[in-house]
Amino acid sequence: MAIPNPNILVVEDDRETRTLIAKYLRNNACNVTAVSDGREMSRAMADHRIDLIILDVMLPGEDGLSLCRKVRAEAQTPIIMLTARGEDVDRIVGLEMGADDYLPKPFNPRELLARINAVLRRQAAAQTASSIEGASTLAFEGWHIDLRLRELRNPEGARVAVTSAEFDLLRAFCERPGRVLSRDSLLDLTQGRSTGSFERSIDVLVSRIRRKIEPNPADPTLIKTVRSGGYLFTPRTEAARTEAARTEPARTEAVAAPLSS
Repeated sequence: MAIPNPNILVVEDDRETRTLIAKYLRNNACNVTAVSDGREMSRAMADHRIDLIILDVMLPGEDGLSLCRKVRAEAQTPIIMLTARGEDVDRIVGLEMGADDYLPKPFNPRELLARINAVLRRQAAAQTASSIEGASTLAFEGWHIDLRLRELRNPEGARVAVTSAEFDLLRAFCERPGRVLSRDSLLDLTQGRSTGSFERSIDVLVSRIRRKIEPNPADPTLIKTVRSGGYLFTPRTEAARTEAARTEPARTEAVAAPLSS
């Protein structure tokens, strides 16, 4: 999950459904608070940090659509709407009220979990993009990539020589952590189609970058290969002050020259 052990608030008036959802999510590493109406929902949100809300449309008292609108007016907490009605108009109304996703009943709990994961990943990606927008230096796992000087520095502060193509690809990964990027999209983000590049060139560049940043290039953990998908940059990326990547000049001379293109 994008958030380890996320705090999920389930608002569902049907006891059997509420219990089923809570049990399944708890068995899948979620912290769950389950309530039956809007009043209990408000108390739960006041007492706990909530990462995502599963909100039934048909509730006693104030309905889910109204509660969704109120939450969205005050916070950006992700909301997945549940309803026994699956017509397009109901789904559209829920999304217009600010819901992030919509799941008609009956549903498979595995699908609900998949949608929770997808919503949390999208939110994490959006937060990362917002935090690094306009930054001149990005940091991940102690590494620093200076976008202005086009330099890469390791956790010890030494400059690691990279080619222009390697830098552009690493930058594309750093600006899109936690997202599966196809080879086609990586070509578009870095070299462009006009250069005559092909997908295999991305694999070659990824292999070069891995040899420079991975603790064990033979078993990569920072840039993972996704079968039939592309590549996934796993570290969290954050903005960093350019000075944080600077160390004594003497430490920059021990780095090997880049591999030839």
